[in-house]
Amino acid sequence: MKWIKYLFLATASLVLAIGCASQQPPSEPAAQNSPAAPRGENVVNLYSARHYDTDRVLYDNFTKETGIQVNLVEGKEDELIERIKSEAANSPADVFITVDAGRLWRAQEAGILQPIESEILESKVPEYLRDPEGRWFGLSKRARVIIYNQEKVDPAELSTYEDLANPKWKGRIIVRSSSNIYNQSLVGAILAEKGAEQTEEWVKGLVANFARPPEGNDVSQIKSVAEGVADLAIVNSYYVARLANSDDPEDRAVVEKIGLFFPNQGDRGTHVNISGAGVVVTAPHKENAIAFLEYLVTPEAQTIFAKGNNEFPVVEGAKLDNPFLEQYVPFKEDDVNAGVVGKNNAEALQIMDRAGWK
Repeated sequence: MKWIKYLFLATASLVLAIGCASQQPPSEPAAQNSPAAPRGENVVNLYSARHYDTDRVLYDNFTKETGIQVNLVEGKEDELIERIKSEAANSPADVFITVDAGRLWRAQEAGILQPIESEILESKVPEYLRDPEGRWFGLSKRARVIIYNQEKVDPAELSTYEDLANPKWKGRIIVRSSSNIYNQSLVGAILAEKGAEQTEEWVKGLVANFARPPEGNDVSQIKSVAEGVADLAIVNSYYVARLANSDDPEDRAVVEKIGLFFPNQGDRGTHVNISGAGVVVTAPHKENAIAFLEYLVTPEAQTIFAKGNNEFPVVEGAKLDNPFLEQYVPFKEDDVNAGVVGKNNAEALQIMDRAGWK
């Protein structure tokens, strides 16, 4: 009788387990950083090194308009590049998006991006903001500008990046480290214009005018200039706009103490860099990936880029919808190709190291 009892209990337990399993809720949709959807589904798998919450509005709007679900995987740019390389032919990645031409160049050189043809992208994105072979396209712009303490500097004294090497600025300039890719791209742009010898002389003069060894990020440079630690700094425009548009009155008070200057307006123009993206070479949803990039240059998306992260649109005529930045447009931009700037980054860093820019 005991064995009958045990058999009955075991059978009851099995039935109960099956019943519970059948009542489990269906699995949730793919979440951020979860495995991407398989090939053939109505999705686009995005590997992103842009870490701005406002970008999610872009992804949601794209899904509403097209029905294509955006599966987002976030990470640092070099980590994502290596991940795509290691995944090889099995990579679910459709689109790689990042900031700075130097990083797009690294992705291009790593062989993870494929050339695509799109009349929409080629007509809307200026030639100097995209790869000539269609492997990546600029989607938003940020200018590398000079900020100054309004109590210590007359903007009439300012003119060009090159003038920052003038001895009159000795002990008056601050900037972040040479390891920062924004600075490498700035020097890479000047390298394209001036050549190695003149660029190195300029960097030596700039370093001689530093008020302190490079430290901190762009925001800390802005705050230090406002506090009188230095008179000038080189920063990206969107950091200034972010503080100006902040809900924190202390941030806005910082911007009230500084001025914003776009250099080289009398010659080649101010250096601009980009956020950009390309289609991954093994993209399982290539057509969806192209549609996604084409959406990102629509007037709606360009305005979201500009307003959400205080950047400039790449598409001519797109609405900026950012009162702080609107007062500075239009401005003359350096039209050296972003790919050339990215290619020059490695040599730029060598020059900066030799010149003592730590």
